[in-house]
Amino acid sequence: MSLLRGWRPLLRLAWRDVLRHRGRSALVIAMIALPVVAVTAADVLITTVDVSGPEGLDRRIGAADASISFVPGHAVVQDFDPDAGYRVMGKASDAAPTTLDTITAALGRDVPALERRAGRVQATTGHGVLSAWALEVDLESPLADGLVRVTSGRLPHQGAAEVVVNQVVVDRGFPVGSTIEPTEGKALTVVGVVTMAYSSDLPVLVAPPGALDPGAMQEDSVDWLIGGGPVSWAEVQRLNEAGALVLSREVITNPPPASALSPDLDVQQSGQDKAFLAVLALVVTMALLEIALLAGPAFAVSARQQARSLALVAAAGGTPAQARRAVLAGGIVLGGLSAVIGVVLGLAAAWLLQPVEEHYDDTWLGPFDVRWSHVLAIALFALLSAVLAAAVPAVLTARQDVVAVLAGRRGDPAPSRRSPVVGTVLVAAGIAGSAFGARQGGNAGIFAIAAAAVVAVIGAILLMPLLLALLAALMRRLRPRLSLRFAIRDAARHRTRTVPAVAAVMATVAGVVALGVAFSSDQKEYDVTYVPLLAMGKTVVTGDATPAQWRQITETARRVAPESTPEAVRGFASYSESQETAMLRVGYRGLRQQRDLQGRSSLGSTDLVASSLPVGLPGISAQDRARADRALAAGGIVVFVDHELSDRQVRVRAWTFSPDGGKRHAAGEVSVPGTFIRAGANSAPAASVSSPEAVAGLDARPTVVGLYLGGRPLTDRQEQDLTESLAATTPSVSVWVERGPEADQQTLLVYGILFGLGAVLMLGGTLTATFLALSDARPDLATLAAVGAQPRTRRSVAAAYALVVGLVGSVLGAAIGLVPGIAASFPLTGNSWATEDIGGNPLPTHYLDIPWLLIVALVLALPLVTAAVVWLSARSRLPMVARLQ
Repeated sequence: MSLLRGWRPLLRLAWRDVLRHRGRSALVIAMIALPVVAVTAADVLITTVDVSGPEGLDRRIGAADASISFVPGHAVVQDFDPDAGYRVMGKASDAAPTTLDTITAALGRDVPALERRAGRVQATTGHGVLSAWALEVDLESPLADGLVRVTSGRLPHQGAAEVVVNQVVVDRGFPVGSTIEPTEGKALTVVGVVTMAYSSDLPVLVAPPGALDPGAMQEDSVDWLIGGGPVSWAEVQRLNEAGALVLSREVITNPPPASALSPDLDVQQSGQDKAFLAVLALVVTMALLEIALLAGPAFAVSARQQARSLALVAAAGGTPAQARRAVLAGGIVLGGLSAVIGVVLGLAAAWLLQPVEEHYDDTWLGPFDVRWSHVLAIALFALLSAVLAAAVPAVLTARQDVVAVLAGRRGDPAPSRRSPVVGTVLVAAGIAGSAFGARQGGNAGIFAIAAAAVVAVIGAILLMPLLLALLAALMRRLRPRLSLRFAIRDAARHRTRTVPAVAAVMATVAGVVALGVAFSSDQKEYDVTYVPLLAMGKTVVTGDATPAQWRQITETARRVAPESTPEAVRGFASYSESQETAMLRVGYRGLRQQRDLQGRSSLGSTDLVASSLPVGLPGISAQDRARADRALAAGGIVVFVDHELSDRQVRVRAWTFSPDGGKRHAAGEVSVPGTFIRAGANSAPAASVSSPEAVAGLDARPTVVGLYLGGRPLTDRQEQDLTESLAATTPSVSVWVERGPEADQQTLLVYGILFGLGAVLMLGGTLTATFLALSDARPDLATLAAVGAQPRTRRSVAAAYALVVGLVGSVLGAAIGLVPGIAASFPLTGNSWATEDIGGNPLPTHYLDIPWLLIVALVLALPLVTAAVVWLSARSRLPMVARLQ
């Protein structure tokens, strides 16, 4: 109680100081509360999106007590939730356990049940055929309550030819009142639009039992929703013996102990391991340090404005501990206000963002879930950040020279000589730790790099006063303009408010640069090791089709994509249900073992036939293509190999296979000139390309195996229309458009998020520190005006101070961030299966890509923008005040 009585008057004085200096207090609250708002909103949204087992039961089994599906003819053991894992154990106790009778026999009682059938359905559209996911279930049954949400219209009635669809199907041209015609069976009337818990980005339709023709649904599966009371774990195990997988509401809501699981069940646990928790602790530490640094300048200015009062207290007998408490009390009051305001605004932001998140997510969100233990931890986090931000000014205030303060002399005490030494040691340790993590690799290496990055940042913070002093000394030699010289000297003199601001910018830029380098390097590996199936932007149609069907496919392609140039691809078909297939084998002397590649051509066959090398084959240099064209024009064969091999005469053997999959038959052998082109070991564009003359002596005959579309690349809409059109006439063919690595937009999004995060923190921290510095330097600026400085001098000084804070922090942050970023690229890259590119050239074992545009924008552009904003917003004139107070 005596301790509380000692703090009570100090807290009251701190509250009065907050009310007296509302502008400065609002800045501090904003700097602390904004991260709290973001973290609170993110935490609530994450917990809302993370649907637990009991929360997700309604969307999975409706109002039923359990859902039961079967692995026919096999006994199983399962986790409490079968989706978490199960294992097939052998023959089941029932030879054909796929009926409701098996369920009632295992349960020992009659139960109400609802059959649910799922599969794929083909439906006719204006362009062709749409492939949709279909469910057959009576949605009017009480057991199905919760499986769907009706957004418009109504549910289909039992026995009627009606269906409800999701918004994706509506967008394809099937609104309420329209008719959907499956390729098999009767037409169905769309009577409603629904949303489902999963697959909201896929076309889905739900019909009552019997509405779909038995042959219309492909790849169908069946389960039963049962009621009649809880299904216990013992009953689940009896059903497992009959080959049933059971999702029981009772078991999920009140799970048995883990010891009840079968020892034969081997479920991979993917929970929070020690490495994840360690990295999480590092992230929390960095966030705590960042917030404390952002709020630090405000507390430094506040402590300076209280310096005279605290000096009078010290002169009257006050202790250093009382001076420290006076400053820390401000941190407690402002931290408490920031925590309350941030948590309240964060909850409101999460509530407002929930429908937005659900709109862009492909699943239903759970109920609005606030974990108050998390909220309390976030609030305490904000309070601790404020106290840490006030700690350094509190210590310096307690050590201030009372006589100097009462005499009106301003400036910080001399910096500690130990700090640069400790900082240098920590930076060196951080670099060494990053190097160790790069050599270690794996999760342990990534953790070591993350820990080393935190150590290096702390070391750089301790070096900051020395760097500012060196910069001020350099400016005395260079003698720049008055405004810049004044800003640098003021920053060096008042380190307690300058160092936290510069360090906050440095920590932000270091984190953004490190993440940018690591992500960019990982993306580079993906781009380099990507193996294209076609030349970029080109399209091919492949599959099993007759000559007449290929002519129809060609006409369809011309109609859907009139700017493309269809060209038939000929070769030896490797699979067909309607015609004979063939296989070639190329042999040559000089090798103990044949090493020609099998190829994986996307043009419809690994053994192509053409008078010139097909233009759709990727990864072939102009020199090799010219050499191949000459060989094919001369009646030879081009063979792709994974090693250098000189051209020579080769033997080509052929075998044919009947459509019913019978035995192979020898189809002759010829000797022709062979030209060898080296390709990647895992990425050969084909096995061979033969000239028509080279295979004329074989009994096997080449056929059309694909359709290549040259000319202008197909748009996404044309690709969709062509796919639906061909599905209506030739469902056994498929369309492929080579668009290259598809992560480009994701890369730009990540870069945008990183740059936006860095920009917000840099602008916020720099602007706050600048205006606080202007407030603190008000007597100096007024004195400049009194001795003849122009009105714009104050603006120039303000802009120069913002430039110093932003530029010094960003340059140092980029240097610090490059180290862990480069180190993280080692465990993140070099683990690909690919050893050669598509041209056969060896691939590197490590990938490094430094995003210079991102770094230049952070290091140069943002400080200049910040300085411009300060110059435009700072006041030019101030009322005259005395230089000495």
